[in-house]
Amino acid sequence: MADDLMTLAEMIVINDQNLADINVSDLLNRAPLLARLHSVLASNGTVHKYVKETGAPVVGFRSVNDGREHDVSEDTLVTATLEILDATFKVDKSLADIYQKGAEAFLNREALRHLRAAFFAYEKQLLNGTVGGDSGGFVGFANAATMLHKDSAMVVDATGTTANKGSSLWAIRSTADESDVCAVMGEDGNIRIADTEVVEVAGSTGTYPAYYTPISGWAGLQIGSAYSVGRIVNLTAQADKGLTDELIYELLSKFPSDRQPNLLVTSRQSVFQLRDSRTATNATGAPAPIPTEVEGIPLFSSESVGITDAIVAAA
Repeated sequence: MADDLMTLAEMIVINDQNLADINVSDLLNRAPLLARLHSVLASNGTVHKYVKETGAPVVGFRSVNDGREHDVSEDTLVTATLEILDATFKVDKSLADIYQKGAEAFLNREALRHLRAAFFAYEKQLLNGTVGGDSGGFVGFANAATMLHKDSAMVVDATGTTANKGSSLWAIRSTADESDVCAVMGEDGNIRIADTEVVEVAGSTGTYPAYYTPISGWAGLQIGSAYSVGRIVNLTAQADKGLTDELIYELLSKFPSDRQPNLLVTSRQSVFQLRDSRTATNATGAPAPIPTEVEGIPLFSSESVGITDAIVAAA
């Protein structure tokens, strides 16, 4: 895709002397899930490796004066490859220089916006991976064999069928012991904002000077165990295909009793559907409050959970 650079017309708009000095945005690019996840540093720069227990030792009772065969536990090495999260930007030097608050203020403004967009891209990749996310990014929840299909082990199917109108709810366990889901950052956890330089950039005719600000870091995902994440798929706007407590409880039943999820994230559409279902089933018929939890597990919405996803098929 070609660069989409700031134009003079756009600078004229933000340079209006009559503008109120406030920060208003129409964009839905916050990252509430990423803010709630525990994070770890990559074990080796740009690669994260950890060991998980995949086989318990065989134990049992024995008789007096008789023994039993001994066994050992089994472990599996997991390798999560990180990818470059890039928020680098450039702007024509002459444009930035005419910003009413100065070039430095303009560059700071753009850097903050690029970082916010980068964190949102990171959150979307955590959920969608290379299945519905960026093919150049790291693998995410949707890549996991336990959640890849509607009949996978950690999936509940809401049975919606409207093409490209699907949504999901993700149940996630992320704890301070860092044994389940964690956001992984490489290179000591830094997203580096390098010094801005004036560089020569090729235009359609000749070259021009531009402020160039490199912003990048290495990002990835640790899922942890097979029971760290679960998913309700194929939530649609069709009648009786939306989010309900029954579907959530069915998903919770797939988690071990002592390792339940502690985050539930879904779309705004699904939060509305859940509220509607609670209104329809309560004793008084009074409107239910906006859902914020299930069994004490926080429930919230994020724009990173789509409502135009492909319908998830069986394996």
